[in-house]
Amino acid sequence: MSAERSACPRCAALVAVGQEYCLECGLRLPGRPRHGALPTETRALRLRIGALAGIAAAGAAIAIAVVADDTGAESVLTATGGSVTAPTRAVEPRTRLAVWPRTRSGWTIVLASTPKAKGRDGAVAVAQQARTRGLGRVGVLDSSRFASLRPGYWMTFAGRFQSEADATGSLRQARAAIKGSRVQRIEP
Repeated sequence: MSAERSACPRCAALVAVGQEYCLECGLRLPGRPRHGALPTETRALRLRIGALAGIAAAGAAIAIAVVADDTGAESVLTATGGSVTAPTRAVEPRTRLAVWPRTRSGWTIVLASTPKAKGRDGAVAVAQQARTRGLGRVGVLDSSRFASLRPGYWMTFAGRFQSEADATGSLRQARAAIKGSRVQRIEP
């Protein structure tokens, strides 16, 4: 069994064919194949990457086809809780608006403030909308007649309350009907 041998160019030690380093001086021997070397041709590398991408795309298409369900869209029903109770009878809109007495103090929920320049009809429309959405004792007042209010507005209100806490307790229902509703103190 005779192995071909050659000499190291640096130290002249004998090296075997295919040996990558000289065992005496550590020199990397010229012309020897390197293990794990990357392909030097970019075309071959591109072909490998392209083939792998094609296999991945085919696998994804198969996975989508297996998972796809053509039975139609099913709606998912979700129950959410809340503190608003549904009315037990149909709410019939009344034709008359509630009136705030000029001499009475109290708390109310202001649903909207409409500038007088735009007319009272807009405030009345908000009041009717609030009624159809279940609010009771809805009315329109002239803010210029009350010292605690900024003059020059038609104010659509809902309810008369003895305390701020009572008015705040009804605020959630009012905001469900008309967004932006707020609690307000009324003073003659």
